[in-house]
Amino acid sequence: MPNQRIKTPCIGLCSTVYGDLVCRGCKRFHHEVVNWNLYGEEEKQAVWQRLEVLLVQVVAAKLEVFDVALLRRQLEQRQIRFVPQQSPYCWAYQLIARGARVIQQVEAYGIALLPEFRDSDLPELRDAIDREYFLLSEAHYQRYIAPRFLVEGVDSRV
Repeated sequence: MPNQRIKTPCIGLCSTVYGDLVCRGCKRFHHEVVNWNLYGEEEKQAVWQRLEVLLVQVVAAKLEVFDVALLRRQLEQRQIRFVPQQSPYCWAYQLIARGARVIQQVEAYGIALLPEFRDSDLPELRDAIDREYFLLSEAHYQRYIAPRFLVEGVDSRV
């Protein structure tokens, strides 16, 4: 596995350049993508934490991580990058995101699909997780970030 620390949530599929307020790739908000290199560690950590909470919420509703050590070994053996400090549910997503088309038995990786998803193939599940993760990120933006920008915009005109 590459020993480089993952420094940004970016996955190289930025949609904010096309006008999206929430990136369809990494799920950060437009202003976070633009300002990432200006952020201090505390601001970056807050973004990482929000992304983790949302992703864990989605992934844990679809699968169970029953062997964290096995999952980690599999990720390392397959050289799939992951953030060790994050939840194993984020690791499971990285595994599915990178290996959905080649994994035959998820149990061999320390994860099990919940009963209602056992008949889903992994590429479909990966896409469903990604869509739901995006929708949660977008809802979070609309609920907590957009109103603040609207208020700040009104205040600056007064």
